[in-house]
Amino acid sequence: MPGGKRDSDTGKFEETASRPVTRPVSGTSKDKPHYHGHRERLRAKFTSAGPAALAEYEVLEMLLFRSIRQGDTKPLAKRLIDEFGSLSEVLSAPMKRLMEVKGVGEVVAFDLKLIEAAAMSFASGNIRERPLLSSWSKVLEYCRTAMAFADKEMFRILFLDKKNQLIKDELQQTGTVDHTPVYPREIAKRALDLAATAIILVHNHPSGDPTPSQADIQMTRTIIDVLAPLGVTVHDHIIIGRNGHASLKGLKLI
Repeated sequence: MPGGKRDSDTGKFEETASRPVTRPVSGTSKDKPHYHGHRERLRAKFTSAGPAALAEYEVLEMLLFRSIRQGDTKPLAKRLIDEFGSLSEVLSAPMKRLMEVKGVGEVVAFDLKLIEAAAMSFASGNIRERPLLSSWSKVLEYCRTAMAFADKEMFRILFLDKKNQLIKDELQQTGTVDHTPVYPREIAKRALDLAATAIILVHNHPSGDPTPSQADIQMTRTIIDVLAPLGVTVHDHIIIGRNGHASLKGLKLI
């Protein structure tokens, strides 16, 4: 039937111009999601200006590219930063806690923990085969990477040889949120087993405040007294917090 309308007087149809049917053209900017090209732009920003030009959530966005192959990772990156406080705290969070965040499945959580492991391996590599007392900033960087954002107290010992090079880095105990049991005689036995001539004690305060407690000071002095007759020196006891560290030697407490 021809397009038109019936004339009320003649009863005949009059031809009228047919309206063109408009269809959306695929591939236009209106059809593309708002994040289209965002990954490429973020990579270009990183390549041209370096990591200092990126916000923490943007670095996390890029880390999430590996486990989330398509889609916008910005909302999840911001959600994780909001939940845990910083990129370091995201990477340090237990898998179980990570998976409580909407959008984080086992694959994403696993990849984040793998990145944390790589960071710790990199940091530990910086303190191996070199005198630790002349690489103190590297020691502190490693300890912060390993312990600053842990949710439980951990007590580790760096065993050194006569050149003050690292023989062994061992996590001795993991305790509660505010206490870790320490056994001086076991430390002495382990030092003898490794033929260590010196040690550095390290533990964290999950509260974030690295200020040494009286118990920390007394425990350190006890370890010094037990090791001294064996010819093993305690160079320092470092306490790691989220916002810094404390050195008992630097504070003249030992």
